[in-house]
Amino acid sequence: MRSLVNRKFPPLTAKPIEVEESILLRVLVQALVIVGIVAVDIAGGTQSSLWAIPLSIVGATWSWYRRRSRNIGLKFCIAIAMLVAMAVFFGKLLGQLNDTRLVLAEFLIQIQVFHSFDVPRRKDLGYSVVIGLILLGVAGTVSQTLAFAPILGLFLAIALPTLVLDYRSRLGIKEERQKIKPVALTNIKSSGKLFLVILSLGLLIFAFLPRFPGYQLRSFPVSQTINFKGQFDGRNIVNPGYVKQGKESGGTGTGGTQKSGGKADSTFYYGFNSTIDQNLRGELKSKIVMRVRSQAEGFWRVLAFDKYTGKGWEISRNDQVQKILRSNWSYQLSIPLPRILGKTQEVVQTYTVVSQLPNLIPAMAYPKQVYFPTTEIAVDLEGGLRSPVGLGEDMSYTVISEVPYRDRAALQLAGDKYPRNIQDYYLQIPPEIKVKVRDRTEEILSKYNQERVAKSNKPLTSAYEKTLYLAQYLKQRYTIPNNPFGLPLLAKDEDLVEAFLFKNLGGYPDQFSTTLTMMLRSIGIPSRLVVGFSPGQFNPFTGLYVVHNTDAYAMSEVYFPGYGWFTFDPIPGHPLIPPSVEESQTFGVLRKFWQWIAGWLPSPVTGLLNNVFLWLGNAIAWFIGLFAQGWLGTLTGLIIATGLGFIGWLMFGQLKKWLNHRKLAKLPPMERLYQQMLAWTANKGDFKHSSQTPLEYAQSSYQRHASSTAQVIEEICQAYSGWRYGSQAPNLAYLLQRWQTVKAKEFRGKRK
Repeated sequence: MRSLVNRKFPPLTAKPIEVEESILLRVLVQALVIVGIVAVDIAGGTQSSLWAIPLSIVGATWSWYRRRSRNIGLKFCIAIAMLVAMAVFFGKLLGQLNDTRLVLAEFLIQIQVFHSFDVPRRKDLGYSVVIGLILLGVAGTVSQTLAFAPILGLFLAIALPTLVLDYRSRLGIKEERQKIKPVALTNIKSSGKLFLVILSLGLLIFAFLPRFPGYQLRSFPVSQTINFKGQFDGRNIVNPGYVKQGKESGGTGTGGTQKSGGKADSTFYYGFNSTIDQNLRGELKSKIVMRVRSQAEGFWRVLAFDKYTGKGWEISRNDQVQKILRSNWSYQLSIPLPRILGKTQEVVQTYTVVSQLPNLIPAMAYPKQVYFPTTEIAVDLEGGLRSPVGLGEDMSYTVISEVPYRDRAALQLAGDKYPRNIQDYYLQIPPEIKVKVRDRTEEILSKYNQERVAKSNKPLTSAYEKTLYLAQYLKQRYTIPNNPFGLPLLAKDEDLVEAFLFKNLGGYPDQFSTTLTMMLRSIGIPSRLVVGFSPGQFNPFTGLYVVHNTDAYAMSEVYFPGYGWFTFDPIPGHPLIPPSVEESQTFGVLRKFWQWIAGWLPSPVTGLLNNVFLWLGNAIAWFIGLFAQGWLGTLTGLIIATGLGFIGWLMFGQLKKWLNHRKLAKLPPMERLYQQMLAWTANKGDFKHSSQTPLEYAQSSYQRHASSTAQVIEEICQAYSGWRYGSQAPNLAYLLQRWQTVKAKEFRGKRK
């Protein structure tokens, strides 16, 4: 151990404070900023150079002389000045909304002038280079003459040696003064050659760059193009779970066969066909079918049916489809939208198929753009999207929907003036059950209205309110059997809705939606059956909705004149109003993540946290409201934010000190003294490298401290090494006295 203590190790230089010492690099960075400012003045006809260039030079000079100081007060003043500049910027922005480029450039120039007073590090110089580059870019968009060309060349000529010096600084290369001139000449020669190469390449690209009067690119996730061989008429629906003899379903354009009273397929949902039979029995075995990334939670709509058959549904106009084609160089297929009076929200959804699905394209209501791997798709009259091929595993596509908001007040006033085509197809009901179903529906509504009038409430008059009540009535008064084979099969001449209402007093989930649809039609409210997937299970870690085949079900879709179709869910256990767009989806994923976390917490903890979040939300809303109270409110809000940030920074510093004090208090006395010594020297810029031993660090301290101070450091390091590695008891009283002498000497030096 003594040989280790007495051994002389070569000193290792600790990493110094990250301060940029190169004057040449600072000068070149300042030159880049000046060129950017001049470029904006030349291109935009402004006069920022008259004040910005002199002030930025003064700031750069000040920053050089104060590069080793912390400059806390200066930084605080710079922050306030930047906030004032931001307020002025927004004021000018409101007055020049047609062209904001020069306003932005002026704001960046002001920010750079303030920034130039505090650029001690190489990273800070990098920010200045970026601002100069942005200013040059703004000038390039504004300039309409060749006067910008020499400025661009000058900027490039200065930027190349700047990048070289920056790279050498990152590597820690320091040049001796006598070698500066040869190195500079070498840099000039190499930079000159590189300048010519870049200039030639830039001119070549400029010459061959295509020019367009204007274009916009929107790129969304979509699989590689699928080349479909064969004729696609859009009428066939290929559901792998329901096939015809010898060929896939849809061979005649009517979908797969579903034998009445037969067994439903356990993998594929029976409702994805042009004709469905709700007299089937069975249940699905759960498996994941797709994952969806969407801006809003919603019902992934697949098909809708207009004609009720007594035991199921069919699409009466299945042969009337519209084919949508796209070009070979774009994945976008545009779908015409009906005119909607209410407010709508654009929602982007990206679907990734996990297991095979029929050739039906799930999407939120009212899709307007589809990015799909085939060159054509079809749209039926019920708004369903159809693909030439089945949706295979790993297929990805994107849909942009224009989803209408559910404005309850507006829908209540929509009226009952339905277009002729709506009346012809969405009021159909078999005459055998029409009167009986209508009487039962009116009886339910009449009884409820009498109760409302007795309580001094207005009776239900609008189609929207009637639909809500009937859906809720079915949820509460009718049941779903536990056994998927529990209900008896319908007889040949028996009607599903009639049996549901008057015989079984319930049925399977989709039969609730069929019954509601017929009840609405019986009282003159146009409606149809829609099938699709519920949102599925949201994964807060991936931000995706995981959708299973068991998430497929049917709902009622009701038409409101001028506002379009809206869904209602009468199935027990489901929300009455299915999820759709909301006024604010900015923090939708965060909200879902919190709901997932809250499900694992005890109710009191969840309630407490909800109250805390509510208080924080109100405080944030108040703070944001300041910016709507004119310039005084805006400045007040910005100053409050800056003050809170400064207070937070001070509190963080005090917290670090407190935690460090607690950490030291738990250490043995010798370890505590050694760590205090290292913290003191680190504050002086003498950091101990992790690869250095205590004795190596003690030897290197003679190069950066006074001899008397370095001697004390060496004594503490030797005592620490002996205590740590040799189990030697240190003379703590002597070492503490020696260390207090060093600190007292430093204190006296500061007072002088």
